[in-house]
Amino acid sequence: MPPILQAMNLVKKFGDFTAVDDVSFEIMEGEIFSLLGPNGAGKTTTISMLSTLLEPTSGDALINGYSITKEDLQVLNSIGIVPQEVALYDELTALENLNYWGKLYNLRGRKLSQRVKEVLEQIGLTDRAKDRIKTYSGGMKRRINIAAGLLHQPKLLFMDEPTAGIDPQSRRMILNMVKEMNQQGMSILYTTHYMEEAQELSDRVGIIDHGKLISIGTQDELTQQVGENDSIRIETDPTDDLATIAASLEDIDDVSKVIIEANGVTLLGRNAGQILAPIVNRATQAGARIRSIEVIEPNLETVFLQLTGRALRD
Repeated sequence: MPPILQAMNLVKKFGDFTAVDDVSFEIMEGEIFSLLGPNGAGKTTTISMLSTLLEPTSGDALINGYSITKEDLQVLNSIGIVPQEVALYDELTALENLNYWGKLYNLRGRKLSQRVKEVLEQIGLTDRAKDRIKTYSGGMKRRINIAAGLLHQPKLLFMDEPTAGIDPQSRRMILNMVKEMNQQGMSILYTTHYMEEAQELSDRVGIIDHGKLISIGTQDELTQQVGENDSIRIETDPTDDLATIAASLEDIDDVSKVIIEANGVTLLGRNAGQILAPIVNRATQAGARIRSIEVIEPNLETVFLQLTGRALRD
């Protein structure tokens, strides 16, 4: 079976700035594929090209067999889009918003009414359907945003940072919705800078940074690529000299990398239990006033640190 999405050497330049640099990947039917990277990594620009909102500088992609550069109408009929910014009219009710977006997808009459009813039930907001969007919480607006992208029953759903800036309860509800939609057969391209979301949701993950897709694989495959390194995160006093502290830690056995962060340093290395004491001693001798130490077992954040040399949350 051919992939539902095949991106081929996508490039997007804005003047001299390259926002997306030769990005290629595939999404198989029924898969959740996450693009994981910090803000500014090129995730939204990639989705904007795939959804035909931006024309690639070069490259192409096939979605459901249709080219994003030559067959944009067929592409738009195949995809649903949940943008990073909420695309709703505050003065209209949820029902009015969904009817509006449904008509843009050429839904009419009984079919439109039925789909609006179904998606409201799916997102758990049937009882608030006649309330104006301006009365909704941020999480509720996000859920209506998702509902709008589902109305025409797309083969592939793009979700661009759908949980950014919302409360934990709404975030949990949205993550559960994503898993439920996938279990019902929906293919999903999900962008996030939250490592734990990519870990929970994804069949495969693409690590993206500075516009480049650095690595792709399952979580186990990505971890195996960089080795079984733990990360040791040391939070220090804000006035500490982090460059001096980092330099003092670099030649400790089994430490492969030291990364300076906003509030301390993070080390990558093996045998965390054995090297923790030497690390603390060295850091203290270098003037560190340690506030906390956290040892994190190999995960996607460790992979990102190893591949990019910086913290995912930067």
